[in-house]
Amino acid sequence: MLETGAEITHETARKVLKAGLKRIAEGETQLDCLALVRFDSSALAVLMAWRRATLARGRDLKVLRAPPALASLARAYGVDTLAFGEN
Repeated sequence: MLETGAEITHETARKVLKAGLKRIAEGETQLDCLALVRFDSSALAVLMAWRRATLARGRDLKVLRAPPALASLARAYGVDTLAFGEN
Protein backbone atom coordinates (compact mmCIF):
# COMPACT_ATOMS: atom_id res chain seq x y z
CA MET A 1 0.00 0.00 0.00
CA LEU A 2 1.24 3.48 -0.91
CA GLU A 3 1.45 5.83 2.08
CA THR A 4 1.57 9.62 2.05
CA GLY A 5 3.89 10.06 5.00
CA ALA A 6 3.37 12.84 7.52
CA GLU A 7 3.85 15.84 5.22
CA ILE A 8 3.01 16.93 1.69
CA THR A 9 3.80 20.62 1.31
CA HIS A 10 5.34 22.79 -1.37
CA GLU A 11 8.77 21.88 0.03
CA THR A 12 8.22 18.09 -0.04
CA ALA A 13 5.77 17.60 -2.92
CA ARG A 14 8.29 16.79 -5.66
CA LYS A 15 9.99 14.07 -3.62
CA VAL A 16 6.70 12.58 -2.42
CA LEU A 17 5.24 12.68 -5.93
CA LYS A 18 8.21 10.86 -7.42
CA ALA A 19 8.14 8.13 -4.76
CA GLY A 20 4.42 7.59 -5.23
CA LEU A 21 4.68 7.44 -9.03
CA LYS A 22 7.31 4.73 -8.65
CA ARG A 23 4.97 2.67 -6.45
CA ILE A 24 2.08 3.18 -8.88
CA ALA A 25 4.30 2.04 -11.78
CA GLU A 26 4.91 -1.12 -9.74
CA GLY A 27 1.14 -1.69 -9.62
CA GLU A 28 0.01 -0.06 -6.37
CA THR A 29 -3.60 1.17 -6.42
CA GLN A 30 -4.31 1.94 -2.75
CA LEU A 31 -3.22 5.05 -0.88
CA ASP A 32 -3.26 5.34 2.91
CA CYS A 33 -3.34 8.93 4.19
CA LEU A 34 -3.46 8.10 7.91
CA ALA A 35 -0.02 9.56 8.67
CA LEU A 36 -0.70 12.83 6.80
CA VAL A 37 -0.78 15.63 9.37
CA ARG A 38 0.89 18.56 7.59
CA PHE A 39 -0.17 19.54 4.10
CA ASP A 40 -1.08 22.41 1.83
CA SER A 41 -2.64 22.63 -1.62
CA SER A 42 0.43 20.86 -3.01
CA ALA A 43 -0.99 17.67 -1.51
CA LEU A 44 -3.99 17.98 -3.81
CA ALA A 45 -1.73 18.31 -6.83
CA VAL A 46 0.17 15.20 -5.76
CA LEU A 47 -3.02 13.21 -5.20
CA MET A 48 -4.38 14.23 -8.61
CA ALA A 49 -1.11 13.27 -10.32
CA TRP A 50 -1.10 9.89 -8.57
CA ARG A 51 -4.71 9.32 -9.55
CA ARG A 52 -4.01 10.25 -13.21
CA ALA A 53 -1.05 7.85 -13.22
CA THR A 54 -3.21 5.06 -11.82
CA LEU A 55 -6.01 5.76 -14.31
CA ALA A 56 -3.46 5.68 -17.14
CA ARG A 57 -2.69 2.10 -16.08
CA GLY A 58 -6.38 1.20 -16.39
CA ARG A 59 -7.07 1.25 -12.65
CA ASP A 60 -8.26 3.84 -10.12
CA LEU A 61 -6.54 5.04 -6.97
CA LYS A 62 -8.39 4.10 -3.80
CA VAL A 63 -7.72 6.77 -1.17
CA LEU A 64 -8.08 5.55 2.42
CA ARG A 65 -8.23 7.49 5.69
CA ALA A 66 -7.83 10.97 4.21
CA PRO A 67 -7.81 13.71 6.86
CA PRO A 68 -11.12 15.60 6.92
CA ALA A 69 -9.24 18.88 6.45
CA LEU A 70 -7.70 17.57 3.22
CA ALA A 71 -11.11 16.54 1.89
CA SER A 72 -12.45 19.95 2.88
CA LEU A 73 -9.58 21.68 1.07
CA ALA A 74 -10.30 19.61 -2.05
CA ARG A 75 -13.98 20.59 -1.92
CA ALA A 76 -13.05 24.27 -1.48
CA TYR A 77 -10.89 24.12 -4.62
CA GLY A 78 -13.56 22.09 -6.46
CA VAL A 79 -11.20 19.17 -7.08
CA ASP A 80 -12.54 16.58 -4.65
CA THR A 81 -13.54 14.09 -7.34
CA LEU A 82 -10.32 14.74 -9.26
CA ALA A 83 -8.20 14.06 -6.17
CA PHE A 84 -10.26 11.34 -4.53
CA GLY A 85 -12.37 9.86 -7.31
CA GLU A 86 -15.57 8.25 -6.14
CA ASN A 87 -14.03 6.82 -2.93
